[in-house]
Amino acid sequence: METLRIGVIGLGCRGYGLIYDAIVPQENARITAVCDLYPDRVEEHKNKLTAHYGEEVIGFADYRDLLASGLVDAVIVSTSWEAHVTIACAAMEAGIPVGCEVGGAYSVDDCYRLVRTWERTKTPFMFLENCNYDRRETSLFAMVKAGLFGKVVACDGGYMHDLRSEVCYGEENRHYRLRNYLARNGENYPTHELGPIMKMLNINRGNRMVSLVSVASGAFGMNAYMQDKDPTHPTATAKFHQGDVVTTIITCEGGETITLRLDTCLPRYYSRGITVHGTKALYTEDNDTLFIDKEHEKYDWDAKALWGNFRELAKPYQNNDWNEVDGGKKVAGHGGMDYFMMRDFFTRLLAGEAPAIDVYDAAAMMVITPLSQQSIAQGGAPVAIPDFTGGYYLIRK
Repeated sequence: METLRIGVIGLGCRGYGLIYDAIVPQENARITAVCDLYPDRVEEHKNKLTAHYGEEVIGFADYRDLLASGLVDAVIVSTSWEAHVTIACAAMEAGIPVGCEVGGAYSVDDCYRLVRTWERTKTPFMFLENCNYDRRETSLFAMVKAGLFGKVVACDGGYMHDLRSEVCYGEENRHYRLRNYLARNGENYPTHELGPIMKMLNINRGNRMVSLVSVASGAFGMNAYMQDKDPTHPTATAKFHQGDVVTTIITCEGGETITLRLDTCLPRYYSRGITVHGTKALYTEDNDTLFIDKEHEKYDWDAKALWGNFRELAKPYQNNDWNEVDGGKKVAGHGGMDYFMMRDFFTRLLAGEAPAIDVYDAAAMMVITPLSQQSIAQGGAPVAIPDFTGGYYLIRK
């Protein structure tokens, strides 16, 4: 097989971006089927893709019909969060490789269901955590592997993104985040920061996350936003359960800590706020600065003399994907990381190789959401994090 036939299940904002930025440009894949509960989305993308490929792309309303159609060699699941595990498991049961979009799980049992389905079927599964492929994160990983940071002791990261309009107008936009923010209170989107940090700390490959504590602020931001913008709108007075800022601290078996911050309900600039702090160096995203022991002085840091130096210092550690971009390659999808993520998924699938971010990684990231809800509900009590590998993390590479 030289070209994969791809089915895309879920054609909202994320599905749209993946289709045109990350899948259509690939040389070893083409979309043959699309699926969504909303007929207008199916019609739009079926027609666009048929015109692009010059061959008919078939549309479906039910993912089960797509899986049974014989039209696809692999599927991309980019639906609402609630459907990820069910559809991914159905695809694996049907023997169809699946790339599953990110998001938190709804229960620990959901994570075990995902893992057990893969263990039984061995159908290829990749978790589509695109930030693992970004320029900054891949360079940081190379630096950690090279020993520049010494022993990494603590990492911070967050999903810090003003989503007030997206959430409050969720009914009009048909966006699933609204119902989640109304009903749940937890770290609902941990993976963008956690995926790269897990890789740097060898989580599931010699190390594991052991426990967490989570706390949440009150929920004030959404109502304040809508009372100012559109006071007659239902969300101006709706009772949101999701705290405006959620802080989660994870303890790892190797002695490291990971601090996650969810901050999506208040005015702010976008940041994933990644910080890597080791015995020999410190990196902080918000001023994009690398501080190296014995090379830099703490007073230079105070004087901001080092701010913004990371890009230059990272050049020797930059991987080939981003060297291609610097050499003129045009890529899209969150600056290119979506394209490289999807290329890696398809290339490994065609070669019969294991995915870079597997089902155990997915479960470890997704379980943070229900466990954080539990911790918050118990006043910030510690909660144990399961080992989904069943002890194999000690010998996995």
